[in-house]
Amino acid sequence: MGADGQQIGVIDTREALRQARELDLDLVEVAPQANPPVCRIMDYGKFKYERDVRQKEARKKQSRSGLKEIKFRPKIDPHDYATKKGHVERFLKGGNKVKVTIMFRGREMAHTELGRKILDRLVADLGEAIVVESFPKQEGRNMIMVIGPNKRYVEAQAKEAAKLAREAEHADLEPAAIAEPAAADVVVAEPDPIGEAEPEAAEAESPEAESPEAGSTAKTPASNDEG
Repeated sequence: MGADGQQIGVIDTREALRQARELDLDLVEVAPQANPPVCRIMDYGKFKYERDVRQKEARKKQSRSGLKEIKFRPKIDPHDYATKKGHVERFLKGGNKVKVTIMFRGREMAHTELGRKILDRLVADLGEAIVVESFPKQEGRNMIMVIGPNKRYVEAQAKEAAKLAREAEHADLEPAAIAEPAAADVVVAEPDPIGEAEPEAAEAESPEAESPEAGSTAKTPASNDEG
């Protein structure tokens, strides 16, 4: 096989090596059990790197998903219940399945319905985020239920979060028209021309109004002296 994946056909090994050297590539045997053996011209270093990356990603996915266990008592305290429910939610968000176990001791075996109520309450509290993969069943002194993450619900939540993020980003890019002042505010802030003109007119008229009175008082003493 050539570097582009096309079949070259059956050729001599020396000819295949020559073609690989001309392309500055390697001749790699990919199917030694075939007759004749199948070889491919490729960049072997790049092939190994891509293979290692794929294997690393596969190991990560395997380590992420697993089965976790959380244990309850039939007479669990409300605070302890909330704490353990938080652990269950954390396990589910990590992509794990959760084995929920109710442990009964002594006379508690006569009231297994208390354990069933706790499991039903947990399923109701978690809601659509989970899928019940194994319904509650009694195994000796334990009642066991297995739940897993609801992949459809998780994907829907992720899409909704991405949509909200895009809408928020779009809103930030829009011009802030509300930041401009309103017309009413501009009018109130301007000075009133009529109110300022009236004091000026009054000041201009005041000297003229006082001048006749000043003239009359000045002539009165002169007329008395002549008489």
